[in-house]
Amino acid sequence: MENNMLMQFKDLGAILVLAFSAVGSGWGAGVAGMAAIGAWKKNFAQNKAVSFMLVVFVAAPLTQTVYGMIVMRQLMAIANKGQFLWSIGAFSGLAIGLSALWQGKCAACACDAMGETDKGFGNYLVVLGMTETVALLVMAFTLMLLGILGGA
Repeated sequence: MENNMLMQFKDLGAILVLAFSAVGSGWGAGVAGMAAIGAWKKNFAQNKAVSFMLVVFVAAPLTQTVYGMIVMRQLMAIANKGQFLWSIGAFSGLAIGLSALWQGKCAACACDAMGETDKGFGNYLVVLGMTETVALLVMAFTLMLLGILGGA
């Protein structure tokens, strides 16, 4: 590619990591949110107390957007030095985003179970923490790789 054309895409990797992370977070929170609403509806219909704690499950996938932003900042710093690591941004963003999506699906199941039984909050958080760990590991390993490639 011609140098001027290449410069137009210098921040593509940074944009992709944030975009894919945010898409996964939005999708995961949306899935979990629908389950929370369904659980609350059942509780209201049965005149049972509703648990506001379900909001914790709904919010869990949102942290992956923050991880994407952290990686994005490092990718931007490297891109400003002339290294355009698009694939690293794309694939790390995809991995972080998929972690958020599956965390949201796990959170949806947690909302359903807790809405019905009002038990198991800690157990459900452990499962959400495990899916969160995937995103944290991707972020950590990506930052480590960027440190090597970027000469930091």
